[in-house]
Amino acid sequence: MTAPSAVVTPFGVDHIVAAVRDLHKETGKLPPERQLAELLNVKRHQLRKALESLRLSGDLEPVRPRRSASEQPRYDEELVRMTNPLEILELRLLIEPGLARLASVRASAFEIAGISDAATTPDPASSGAVDFAFHLAVVGAARNHLAGELYKMLRQLGVDARVKIAGTGAPTCPKRIAQRDAEHRLIAEAIARRDPEAAEAAMRAHLFAVQKQIMERTSAGAFAA
Repeated sequence: MTAPSAVVTPFGVDHIVAAVRDLHKETGKLPPERQLAELLNVKRHQLRKALESLRLSGDLEPVRPRRSASEQPRYDEELVRMTNPLEILELRLLIEPGLARLASVRASAFEIAGISDAATTPDPASSGAVDFAFHLAVVGAARNHLAGELYKMLRQLGVDARVKIAGTGAPTCPKRIAQRDAEHRLIAEAIARRDPEAAEAAMRAHLFAVQKQIMERTSAGAFAA
């Protein structure tokens, strides 16, 4: 098995995402995580972020770990039945601006570089995967593990076919990708400046734009069945 041609850089999670996607398309399966990291010549923590992005964007099947009867899943069926995209976004609005504020004062130089790198979508990359990588990088830099797990659960709920809005699986239009990247860069720049007020405000403005999109789609059609 030969590695795909994508070039992986130290902070390029999006490049790892593209390389893994190409390899999966070429072979129909992926080797174990350790072998895949060696094949792509990347750190395993970088690879895990890329794999998680691909799973949440729907490019890879979700991991189905073996659980004992006493263990609980990441979220249960009742949550899927009781919620909707607007509720998920409302909760993100309550959580993520504060996490962006924390990231602006807690992020390491390495984390800031990762946030900045993920703020722009390169041509070959999946829009959904890059979006998740950016938000996950901000949440991770806030250094609150409980908030990080809650955020991942929210995003998993958001991509559940029974919750997401019809048509959201289609590729995002270039105009919206450019707008979203500009919003992401404002957040990244505020975090890099160590400006808590600006980071919080930029994240809130970005999520309000997402909320507006959801409301427009729900008024134009129904939720996915």
